[in-house]
Amino acid sequence: MRTRTWVLVLAALFAVLQLANVTGRDTPDTKNYLSYALSLAGGDERGVAEATIDYVCASRADVARRAQGVDVVRFHRADPGDAVTERCRAAEWRQVEPRLAAGRTGGHTVPYLAERYMAIFEARPGYPVFLVPFVLALGPVWGLWAAGVVIACAGGALVALVLRTLSAPVPLALVGQALYYVLPCGTTAMRPMTEGLLMALTLVAVWGCALTLRAGRTRSGPALVAGALLALFTVKHSQAMFLGLCLAVAGALVALRRRRRGRSPGRGVLSLAAVGAAGVVVTLVLARLLGYPSEGDSLQDLLTDHFARPDRERPWAEFRQLQGNFWVEWLRRQAWEPLFAAALCAGAWGALRRGGAAGVFVVAAAFTGFLTQAAHPDISIWGGRLIVLAWLLPVVGVPLLLEPVVRERVALPAQGPPQRVGAPG
Repeated sequence: MRTRTWVLVLAALFAVLQLANVTGRDTPDTKNYLSYALSLAGGDERGVAEATIDYVCASRADVARRAQGVDVVRFHRADPGDAVTERCRAAEWRQVEPRLAAGRTGGHTVPYLAERYMAIFEARPGYPVFLVPFVLALGPVWGLWAAGVVIACAGGALVALVLRTLSAPVPLALVGQALYYVLPCGTTAMRPMTEGLLMALTLVAVWGCALTLRAGRTRSGPALVAGALLALFTVKHSQAMFLGLCLAVAGALVALRRRRRGRSPGRGVLSLAAVGAAGVVVTLVLARLLGYPSEGDSLQDLLTDHFARPDRERPWAEFRQLQGNFWVEWLRRQAWEPLFAAALCAGAWGALRRGGAAGVFVVAAAFTGFLTQAAHPDISIWGGRLIVLAWLLPVVGVPLLLEPVVRERVALPAQGPPQRVGAPG
């Protein structure tokens, strides 16, 4: 009970801190998810558009008001909120009104841009479905905020659960939870976007891997991973494919290493690898059967500024060139501010050194952040939200790295069977 209480206390403290920013967290894609949720809640096309635009413009007005209040030149001027709201509403309706008048009312999202672009969001019902009870009960503003709090707090609690399953002492499990809140994971999870739910479901899969390999639950553990992959498919099917691929590769690497050492791969490792591979196949088949946008559509969306320009004739050649440019610039920026790189190295060392075979799967899950970023090599997309899943590595790995120090200094008792603490892969 004491452990649960501390987990709840940390989550409650994080939630209280989020009251400082109820609005102003949205991104350009938020309106697509909100309109989807409002449509699922039973709103008509024009009513959904009105409520979505009201939310977006009120948020922008609030951000402008706060920014002017601390502007050394304009802080004494009149409140800009009304003017910003008026301009915002005019701009948003200029996009939406002609499309509504033309009969673009077939999907769940408000038709802001080209149909091919909106189809990408139509293929992501999981997050809007999650939002429905919140926006119905609390309205768009408080509903999106409350949904973000629930998602972020759940992610932190799952980190603590993963660390306890990996035999980390209670204090270090709480450190991992706190790291999740204070690192970009918590900030990104609070944005009304899919990334928070993606991180939480990825952590569910990691927990399933830990249960399989450290608690011997070779049935319920893989079943939990399979459930997480299925849920990920509804939120963002590309993430389900990336996670399944990484888990399959991790299982293959662990099995190969054990074979070379004359050991059996183990039922748990093979089960996780099989679930991961099945997840990739099922994702690809379901996406084709449901008519989801293909990788070619995603590529054209990237290169044509959301289909605002003609399709590129040689998209893959341009994509490869952009990839090279992107990662050179990304590495340059990491060398300038190496906190992320240092955190990744520390997290990988802790996960692989202290997590054993389960640590390999932690690294694999975090690597999906790099795959997501590689699929969208755009340095300007709202900071590091695409690669944010990589932060799960230091969140889980750094507490594991600190475990020997904490045990020596505080003389904590071992958690779980002694032979499993820091067991080799």
